[in-house]
Amino acid sequence: MLKTIHKTKPFSPFFIFLFTLFLTLQLAFPWVSAEEAPKPEHWQIDGIIAALDDGHDEVKLYALGRLIEYNPLDLQAVVENPDYIAQKAANLLQDKTVDIFVRAGAAAALGNLGEGGASYIPEILNFLQNETVYSNILNSAAYALSKLREADASYIPLILTFIQDKTVDLRVRKSVAYALGDLEEDSAQYIPEILNFLQNETVDSDVRNSAVRALGDLREVGAPYAPEIASILQDNTVDSRVRSWAARILLNLGEDSAEYIPLILDIIQDETVDLNVRESAAGALINLREETAPYISEIINIIQNKTVDEQVHRWAARALDNLGEETIPYIPEIVNILQDETLDELVRGSAAEALGNLGKAGVQYIPEILNFLQDETVDSVVRRGAAEALVNRGEIGVQYIPEILNFLQDKTIDQPIRGWMARALENLGETSVKYAPEIADILQDKTVDAQVRGWATLALSNLGEASTQYIPLILNFLQDETVDVQVRGWAAEALENLGEFRFQYIPEMLNFIQDKTVDLDVRDRGARALQNLGKIGAPYASKIANIVQDETVDSVVRRSAASTLVNLGEAAIPYIPEIVNIVQDKTVDSVVRRSAAYALISLGEAAVPYSPEIANLIPDETIDDEVRSWAAQALISFGNVGVSYSPEILNFLKDETVDSYVRSWAARALVNRGETDAQYIPLILKFFQDQTVDGEVGDSMADALMSLGESAVPYIPDLLNFIEDKTVDPPVRGLAAYALVNLRKLDLNEIVVLLNNVYEPNQENFEQWRSLTYFTGGNYWRFLTYLLSGGTDEVKTLLKWVGSPKSIPTDLNYEDGKKTLELFLKVWENAQDLPRLQNDLAKKIAVVTRLVSWQSQDIDLLQRHYNNLKAGNFPQADTVESVIQDLHSTKRGVKISPEEPGNRATKRNKVGLTRTNRGVWKPAQAGLVCVAAV
Repeated sequence: MLKTIHKTKPFSPFFIFLFTLFLTLQLAFPWVSAEEAPKPEHWQIDGIIAALDDGHDEVKLYALGRLIEYNPLDLQAVVENPDYIAQKAANLLQDKTVDIFVRAGAAAALGNLGEGGASYIPEILNFLQNETVYSNILNSAAYALSKLREADASYIPLILTFIQDKTVDLRVRKSVAYALGDLEEDSAQYIPEILNFLQNETVDSDVRNSAVRALGDLREVGAPYAPEIASILQDNTVDSRVRSWAARILLNLGEDSAEYIPLILDIIQDETVDLNVRESAAGALINLREETAPYISEIINIIQNKTVDEQVHRWAARALDNLGEETIPYIPEIVNILQDETLDELVRGSAAEALGNLGKAGVQYIPEILNFLQDETVDSVVRRGAAEALVNRGEIGVQYIPEILNFLQDKTIDQPIRGWMARALENLGETSVKYAPEIADILQDKTVDAQVRGWATLALSNLGEASTQYIPLILNFLQDETVDVQVRGWAAEALENLGEFRFQYIPEMLNFIQDKTVDLDVRDRGARALQNLGKIGAPYASKIANIVQDETVDSVVRRSAASTLVNLGEAAIPYIPEIVNIVQDKTVDSVVRRSAAYALISLGEAAVPYSPEIANLIPDETIDDEVRSWAAQALISFGNVGVSYSPEILNFLKDETVDSYVRSWAARALVNRGETDAQYIPLILKFFQDQTVDGEVGDSMADALMSLGESAVPYIPDLLNFIEDKTVDPPVRGLAAYALVNLRKLDLNEIVVLLNNVYEPNQENFEQWRSLTYFTGGNYWRFLTYLLSGGTDEVKTLLKWVGSPKSIPTDLNYEDGKKTLELFLKVWENAQDLPRLQNDLAKKIAVVTRLVSWQSQDIDLLQRHYNNLKAGNFPQADTVESVIQDLHSTKRGVKISPEEPGNRATKRNKVGLTRTNRGVWKPAQAGLVCVAAV
C-alpha cells in the first residue's frame, strides 16, 4: 500500500543547486564514457557510508551526489554489500524529517545500486505519490526507476498500478511511465498488462503515450502479442499517439511483421483514421524491405491516389525508394510517378531516387531522370537528391557517365543542378578512369560554368594513380583568375585528395604557392595541400624553410609552410634555429610567428635546447599574445625542462593585459593526456593564491587541479598547506581538497586540516549558481572529512563532537568517554596551527570531561589535557582541573563534591591555593592541581 507523504519545509536554494548539479551528472552517464566517470575505491565508499549517517542533510546530499556520480557498473563492482548501502539510502528516502532533495538524491542513488536498490521501487513510488514535486526530482526518480526496472522487471505491475492512480500528480505519472523504458526479453511476460493499460480509456492519454514507448523495441519478443497490438492500432477510441506507436511496433516484430502489412496499407488509405496515425503507419513501412515487396503494387496505388494525404504519399514514396531492385517489375509505374507533375515534388524525387537505385535495370530511364532534373518547377533540393542517387552506386554509376557529361555541358540547364551533378562525379572514384579525358575536357572548357569545372577537378583527383597526369591541368586551373576564388579553392582541395601521387609535383606546387599573381586564398589552399607531406617531403625541406623565412611571401602561405616543415619529421630538426628566429623576429607577421611557435611544440624534445630563447618570449609584452601563449605551451610540453621556467609561465597566466582566452590555452596545456603533470602543482597553487585572477583562466587551472593523478601523491603536503592558507578564496581551497580524492586516503594528522575548514559558513543564500559554489561551506568540509578519511571510527567519533555537528551526545559511558579523550589528545597534537579546530576541541574536552565518571588511572590523561589547555590559556582548563582534584581527593579517601557551595575545594580553586599536610595554605605550585587529604 502506497502511503501519502506531505511536504515538510521550504526548499533551500543551495539544496536545489546541489541536487541539480548531481542530477546533471546522473543523467549524463548514459552517454559519458567510462574513462570520464570517476572510479570508486573501497575506502571512498566507506567514507560515503559514514557521511550518510551525519546529522546534516547537506552532508548526506554530498554523499548521495558522490554515489550518483559513479558509473553504476563501477559502483556495483566495488561495493561489497550493496544491500547495506541501499538500506541506508532507503531509510533517507522514507524519512519525512529529511530535506526533500536529500530524499530525491537517495532515490537517484538507489538507481545506481542495481539489484540492491531494486527492492525499494515501492518506496520510490511512495515518495513520489503525494509530493509537490520539482521537475528535477521527477527526472531523478524516473531515472532511478528505469535503472532499477532493468535490474528487476518484477516491479512492472506495481509501476502500472501507480501510473493509473489519478490521485497522483499527472506530471509524476508521465515521468514514471517513461521509466518503463524499452522492454527486453526478461520482461516479455508483462506485455499483456501493458497492452491492457494502453487501452484503458480512464487513464490519461499523456500517461499512456509515455508508457507505450516501452514496447517500441520488442522485435521478435513481441510477436506473440501482435494481434493485441494490431487491435490497438485499429481502435479509434485509443489515443492517436498510442495508435501511432502501435503501427511502428507492429512493423518492428521481425518476420512476423509481414502478415500485418495489409492492415497497415488499409490504415494508410482510411481517411477516417487520424492523419498522425496514417503518417506513422506509412513511415513504419520504411523499416521493411523484402517483406514489403509483395505489396509494391498497393504502395504505388497509394502514391497515385490523389485522395490520400500528401504527407502519407511522401512516406509511401520513401518506402518505395527503399526497396531497391525489388521494384524492377514496376519501373513503368515508377516512371509515371516521376513524370506526373500533379504529384508532390518530394514524391517525384523519391521516384527518381528509386530509379537511380535500380542499377543496370534503370539505365534506359536516365533520360526521364535527367528531364526531372531540368524541371525548374521542382525544388532544387529534391532534384539534388535525385542527381546524387544516379552516381552514388559505384561501378553502376559509371554506365551513366556519358549522359551525365552531356548533361554537364548543356548550358540550357540550370547551373546549380549541373554543379550538383558534377559534384556527384567525385564519388565515382577510380571506376571512372576511362572517362578521365572527357572530364579533363570539361575542366579545360572555359565556356562551361566555373563551378562545374571546379567539381571536375575533384573528380579527376579521385582517379588514383591515373590522376597524376592531370595535376598540371589542375594547377593551371588554380591560376586562372577568371575563375571564382571559391571554385578554385575546391580545385586546391583536389590537390589534397591526390595523396602520394602529388609528391612528384612538389616543385611545381612550391612555385605555385609563391606566385603572387595567383589569388592569396587559392595559394593558401594549395599550401595546405602540402602540409601532410610527411617524411616524403624531406628532400624539399630547405625550400620549404626558405618560404617560411621569405618575408616577401604572404604570411598565410608562410604559415602553412611552417606547418609543412614541422610535419617533415626529423628532416625539420636542422631548421629549428630558423624557426626560433622567426618566432623571435618582431618584424615577421604575427600569423607566421604563431605557426612557428606552435611548430616548436610539435618538434618535442628536439626543441628543448632552445628553451632559454623560448622562455624569453613569454614576458616580452611587445610580442603578440598568442605567440607568447604558444611559447608557454611549448615549455610546458618539454616536461622537466619546462618546470624550471614556472615563474615566467605563472606571470603570463596572471597577466590580465593578455586576453583571458589566450592565457587559458596555456593553462589547458598543463593537462597532458587527461592527467596534470604533477611537477606543475606548485605553479597551479601559486596561481590560485592571487585572488585577482579572472574566471576563464581560473576555470582552466581548476581543470588542471582536478586532473591530478597518482603522480601527485608526493605533493599532498603542498596541497594541505594550500588548503590551510586563509588568504586563498574558500571555493578554491575546497577545489584543492576535492582534488585529493583522486590521490589517496588521508591519515588523521592530515584530515585535521580539512576539519579546520568545517567552520566556514554554509552557502544557504547566494545569487549566482557558480560551479565553484559546490566546493564551499562547512558541510562540504564535513563531507570531505568523511570521504578522504575513509570514514574511520576515529573520524566518525571526532565528527560527533567537533566541526559543528547537528547535536552532540548528552550521555557517555566510561569506555567511550576515555576513547574520545584519547582521540582528542591525538588531534590536539596536530591542531597547533589550526585555531578554529583547537578552540572547538577545548570546549568539547570540557563537555566530555563533565559527562564521565572518571577513575584514578585516568588522571594522567586528564592531566595532559589540562596542560594543553592551560598552555593555550583556554578557560576550559578549570573544568578539567576540578575533575582532577576530585579524583585525587577520592584517591586519598576524602570525598569532596565540587558542586557543594562553599566547600573547601571550591574556595581553594578560586584563590589558587593548596594545602600542605600540616594544614598550611600556600599558593598552588605550577603544575600542582590537587589537594592532599588531611
